[in-house]
Amino acid sequence: MAAMSKILVLGGTGYIGKFIVKASAEAGHPTFALVRKGTVSNPEKSKLIESFKSSAVTLNGDDLSDHESLDKAIKQVDVVIFSVGGPQIDDQVKLIAAITEAGNINVNT
Repeated sequence: MAAMSKILVLGGTGYIGKFIVKASAEAGHPTFALVRKGTVSNPEKSKLIESFKSSAVTLNGDDLSDHESLDKAIKQVDVVIFSVGGPQIDDQVKLIAAITEAGNINVNT
């Protein structure tokens, strides 16, 4: 049996991202979500965070502005999904730089 892809979702607690995280975990993929520290302690997101934990989703607590945290998260996975909303769309530049530096993700253009 082929190994399941390890998937990192950025924006995993957002409007679309929460469905991607859920589907990935339900499909049996080792699933990781980069979640800002402020989101983890947000009472409005607490049920979602708990559902992630009960689905064995690994939460990496930081955001796209912390290059070291992003690099560490990327090195754990095979697939990166960027589902961050419009105001943070420019953060894709940071993500691409971190993926390139990590060297373990195949970037298809």
